[in-house]
Amino acid sequence: MSDIRKTIFVAVARNGVIGRDGDMPWRLSTDLKRFKAMTVGKPVVVGRKTFESFGGKPLPGRQHVVISRDADIDFPDVHMARSLDEAIVAAENLARKQGENEISILGGGQIYAQAIGFANRMCVTHVEADVEGDTSFPDIDPAVWVATESLDVPAGEKDTYPTRFVVYERRDA
Repeated sequence: MSDIRKTIFVAVARNGVIGRDGDMPWRLSTDLKRFKAMTVGKPVVVGRKTFESFGGKPLPGRQHVVISRDADIDFPDVHMARSLDEAIVAAENLARKQGENEISILGGGQIYAQAIGFANRMCVTHVEADVEGDTSFPDIDPAVWVATESLDVPAGEKDTYPTRFVVYERRDA
């Protein structure tokens, strides 16, 4: 087992939706501030489509490992990987070099579907709404995951909806 914690970060609507047309179906400024504070300095693993939704450039203060099966795709200032397994190894190596003990997995849907099987921790922003969308997050199985922290967050002036931020730990971890 690796000494590097693998944490999924996701915002998910009550009906499981996480995305629509290559973007998030909400604006959650309060959540983005917390997300930044929790991920800055740590390597992040992200799928190509999600990376492109960032404008095709890395989020500040984080080394990125971008996953694409297409060997011809190469983005400047990021590490490329052809699979989630390859990306995890690369991100863990970056974390060790930086003296970090955690990597952040930022999606999208296909990446989450694979990563939920081995991640140690999930930081989930439950968006208190049902929304239309084309990308969903897998169900969080209470036999596998236990909520260790929960914080109700009212909608701020730049937030579309109120949220509930929950940290889940894998039960067998």
